[in-house]
Order: sequence, then structure tokens, then C-alpha cells
Amino acid sequence: MAFSQDQFDRMVRDMPGFSRDPASIRRRIEAMEAMLEGLFVIPGTNRRVGLDSLVGLIPVVGDLATAAMGAWIVWEARNLGMPKWQLARMAANVGFDTLVGAIPLAGDVFDFLFKSNTKNLRIIRRHLDKHHPSTVTIEG
Repeated sequence: MAFSQDQFDRMVRDMPGFSRDPASIRRRIEAMEAMLEGLFVIPGTNRRVGLDSLVGLIPVVGDLATAAMGAWIVWEARNLGMPKWQLARMAANVGFDTLVGAIPLAGDVFDFLFKSNTKNLRIIRRHLDKHHPSTVTIEG
């Protein structure tokens, strides 16, 4: 069954969490960042590890997959209307993480230490807190 663009837009608008308003975009980005950077804590340490570090252990394919997920965060930021210089900075974070993360062994350690998606989320939160204050969430 084929959907027209209007039907698809209406269906997406009515689904919770899939709309294009800043609050929904913020929730999606925060969920992706949590999945990529902080799925669980390594026992005995206070370091969080996510899919970025784990999938990055798979040579080439893992790094490309996590780069695509990081690029999705930048794309969602673009949908918020963020300035091009902030998008470029975020893309540079993802690109740097991907390039250095592709180096065998040293890249895996780097992925564990350099959290590009967390850095990008911080940039997005600053933008949202300034331009869309109704999306601010209280963390506790």
C-alpha cells in the first residue's frame, strides 16, 4: 500500500516522538546519544560505554556504522535550524572520531575516551536551551 506525502506527514505528525517539533527532536537525539555513548557502566569504574565503543571493535564496518549514526545526529541538528558553523563543528567531531577510531587497537582506545556524540549533544542542548527554552528538561 503506497502512501502519499500528505498521508505520510500526517501519520508521522500523529505518532508520539516522531514529529518535527524541537522537543521530539531533542528526545530522539538524547536517546541516540545514550545508546551510542552510555549503554552501561564498566564494573569497577565510572566509565560509560555504548555502541560506539563496542561496534567500533569490528574493523571498518563498525566504524562506518557508528559514523552513520553520528551523522544522523548532525542531520537532526540541521532540522532544528542550527547555524552552519555549529553543524560543521559537529560534523568535524564525527569525522575525527571516525578517522582516528579506524586505526586498529589505538582507535578502539580512542573511541573509549573521545565521546563525539556527547560533545555534539552538548552543542545541541546549548542551542535548544537558547532558542527553544520550552524543551529544557530537568535532570536529576
